[in-house]
Amino acid sequence: NKGQVYDGWETRRRREPGHDWALVRLGLPGAIRGVVIDTAWFKGNYPPYASVEAASVPGHPSPAELAAAAWTEIVTRTALKGDAEHHVEVTGDDTRYTHVRLNMYPDGGIARLRVHGEARPDLSLYDGLSLDLAALQNGGLVTACSDEFYSAPNNVIAPGLARHQAEGWETARRRGPGNDWLLIRLAGRGLIRLAEIDTTNLIFNAPGHVALTGLDGDRETELLPKTRLQPDTPHRFRLDHAGPVTHVRVDIHPDGGLARVRLHGHLA
Repeated sequence: NKGQVYDGWETRRRREPGHDWALVRLGLPGAIRGVVIDTAWFKGNYPPYASVEAASVPGHPSPAELAAAAWTEIVTRTALKGDAEHHVEVTGDDTRYTHVRLNMYPDGGIARLRVHGEARPDLSLYDGLSLDLAALQNGGLVTACSDEFYSAPNNVIAPGLARHQAEGWETARRRGPGNDWLLIRLAGRGLIRLAEIDTTNLIFNAPGHVALTGLDGDRETELLPKTRLQPDTPHRFRLDHAGPVTHVRVDIHPDGGLARVRLHGHLA
């Protein structure tokens, strides 16, 4: 019997000196911009204090190798409250980290640890290979959009498939002229050979048409002319153009939603 079951991490009551800690491999290596320490439901058993350290260790290190690594404190010892979210901004550190260590003082329970930042995977693994240049897990990012009334535009480059329409990007109904759009910063400057535009789950709110434009500095290249879309359908388009691009603008006409956008190619 280990006591009450909580949806989080709870340690035994510490009777000796020291504190409890956990090592976390980040979902993606990257620069850390903020940390959330959530003590939801832990009211009489939350730790009074916590801190967070980060390390950059290549490969697939063991726990013993991580324990011997050089750690940098990114969140100093911070007072916690029970049943509360604690948001801590991380500034002045652009290091690419692979792991974090959560320290609680001296013991207790933490429901969730969130580590927010910018993904910086090792793209050298794809030398000579193709990849999704738009994908979040490869370092792609939506940097601008015309509208995000119903859902966040970065959803369209998230891993996996959208399970329902809220896991994609959907705009408000457009009553005036023009069209909605989003701008994707690619994982790196590259050549795009195949575009996937997925309207799965979007039955009555899919765009009528889509167009893709590649950007490389001041140069604009039409990757896909204005093309009709069907609702609730994965679309695949082969692209044939001459030059590499760093960004892609996705124009939907006139409005609506997309489940996923994939831009397959290789780094220039």
